[in-house]
Amino acid sequence: MHNHHQHHNAADTGIGSFSDLWNPEVLLITLLLVILYFLVTGPLRSRFDGAEPVTGKKKTVFVLAMVILYAAAGSPINYLGHHYLFSMHMLQMALLFIALPPMIMLGIPGWLWAVMFRNRGMQAVLRFCTRPVVAALLFNSLLSFYHFPEVLDYAAQNHNWMNAIHAVIFLAAFCMWWPIVNPLPVQEKPLEGLRKVAYLFLNGVLITPSCALIIFASEPLYQSYMNAPLLFPSHTAFADQRLGGIIMKLVQEGVYSSVLAYIFFQWYKQEKQNDLPMDQQAPRPQLGDLAASGADQGNA
Repeated sequence: MHNHHQHHNAADTGIGSFSDLWNPEVLLITLLLVILYFLVTGPLRSRFDGAEPVTGKKKTVFVLAMVILYAAAGSPINYLGHHYLFSMHMLQMALLFIALPPMIMLGIPGWLWAVMFRNRGMQAVLRFCTRPVVAALLFNSLLSFYHFPEVLDYAAQNHNWMNAIHAVIFLAAFCMWWPIVNPLPVQEKPLEGLRKVAYLFLNGVLITPSCALIIFASEPLYQSYMNAPLLFPSHTAFADQRLGGIIMKLVQEGVYSSVLAYIFFQWYKQEKQNDLPMDQQAPRPQLGDLAASGADQGNA
């Protein structure tokens, strides 16, 4: 997705061409994913065992996820983040790894997850990688390692490495979010209620040190951004570095806090239900489904 590796002189050449800023290849891939989704959940649905109609809310969530995908990987956020602004790089990271995975997981129906992971070997890998402690350590360690100055500077000059690193962290982000959304139950004891709150709080704690090191560093850390042309004369690479750390932390806090509030609210409602006589209790809600009550969950 990163087609240009050398920094341009902003004053001489402008920021970039229209196709640089609005990547048509990424747009095509995104549109194909949307078309494939509506084909599989629509006309082709009858070909899959256990397939059920997909709610309008789930379809909307998936389309919004694809909008976020294009914004992060095909819009000026991607180009500016790769060539000029560390803050845009961090916004891209926040969108790709914090906001996007849970929306994709919620937009895809449970029966389709069951189709994708019907292979026992893949189920075993998924079961191991989505163990809460494994998933939390894997994702946060990889994201922090990527932002070591030597690693990020090397990746900035080698776009194939950058794309590979992004792909690996994206998969790790899916593993991290899986115990929360749980679109396809694979663990013997899935997280519920306050255990989900504790798990998401742990992820917030684990990501904080790397953000803090970036925000409170006493000097610019990344040579690739120090060498980039200034887009705004008063906005130095050092100031932009701090802004990038703040953006990542703010997006992470916003997404995590919203999910935590939802989980806690559902837990509280369930506890109130449990205090009622059995004949007055409502059906137990699916705590993993953040998109809509009544949206289907797949079975492993």
